[in-house]
Amino acid sequence: MRQYLRYLIPFVDPQVRSWTWEARLLNWLTCVWLIIGLVTLVSASYPEGIVDNNDGLYIFKRQLIGVAIGIIGFNFMARQPLRQTLKISPLMVLVLLLLIFATLVPGLGKTTMGASRWIPIGPFSLQPSELIKPFLVLQAAYLFSRWDKLPGRVRIVWLTVFALILAGILKQPNLSTTGLCGMSLWLIALAAELPWSQLIVVSVGGVGVASLSVALNPYQLDRITSFINPWQDYHNKGYQLIQSLLAIASGSLNGSGFGLSQQKLAYLPIPSTDFIFAVYAEEFGFVGCVLLLLLIIGYGTLALRVAIKCRHSIPRLVAVGAMVFIVGQSLINIGVATGSLPTTGLPLPFFSYGINSIIASLLLAGLLVRVARESNITKVIALNQIAAERSLTRN
Repeated sequence: MRQYLRYLIPFVDPQVRSWTWEARLLNWLTCVWLIIGLVTLVSASYPEGIVDNNDGLYIFKRQLIGVAIGIIGFNFMARQPLRQTLKISPLMVLVLLLLIFATLVPGLGKTTMGASRWIPIGPFSLQPSELIKPFLVLQAAYLFSRWDKLPGRVRIVWLTVFALILAGILKQPNLSTTGLCGMSLWLIALAAELPWSQLIVVSVGGVGVASLSVALNPYQLDRITSFINPWQDYHNKGYQLIQSLLAIASGSLNGSGFGLSQQKLAYLPIPSTDFIFAVYAEEFGFVGCVLLLLLIIGYGTLALRVAIKCRHSIPRLVAVGAMVFIVGQSLINIGVATGSLPTTGLPLPFFSYGINSIIASLLLAGLLVRVARESNITKVIALNQIAAERSLTRN
């Protein structure tokens, strides 16, 4: 019974002293990142909760449900040997692929603001495109690590599965998540040292599909062009970005203080999800933004160190994929809020409201901690094998 209770205790393990220092540091950085995100969410979502649900903590309370599930998943991933977690990844990828296409079925999927990305389950909504991220990393790492040894038919089957995942997410439509998943798969393949000819062909095909999607969906083209000069259409296409920039600029050096953001009061659109960084910047200022960026950069540097330290290819590729999804997605979200990148719908990991998003982020963080824990495990060689090798050397 005691061994199961440890999965419910967040970020604490009596055996933590036996972990590598990278695993211990990643464990606590995840905890710190999550706490900062939850504190920011309380402030960013309070006015929305009052207006829509007569409860300022309504969104925060729902987020805690995702955090509770995510912490159990985090502890499971961090404590379960990677080879055992890899066994369930093919099944999970296929199940979530079916659920991604189920969101497109009328009457089964839930459509919000023109996008069908959710499956309603009682008072909650399941978003398969978020939950598939950790299992996509696991399966891609396993396949690309032994790509040369796989039969041709196996390669074709899994390339088709990956293509269907991206096509299903793009059809929802969700270009930003499609691009992030595609980029993650490509970078995992790059880290696995797949032939450049194959990587270039895939990247050209991905850019072509993305260009076609932008051409067929005018709102996506508007997002790309409006960030260049949002002031050209202040009241329409550029409104979100301008309000975000006003919030960030209002933060000045030290910020307005926790809970004192003005832009979140019916000015800044969706302040608890896509533009939550703007609320954070307004309340904690330039100093707070620098500290958060240092946290994210430190997290990414540590994840990269873990990947380089790995002796085997599969855990190394898992670390690369988890780092891209957590750190890369964070930088993209911040880039959008600051006007450095076109507007997307990617949430800020551990900050943005979203039960599915927080679960996926914690699962990815758990994978990263697990890889860090296994990075100091050496291969055990039997004594008779050592003796045989020595005799061969003498001969």
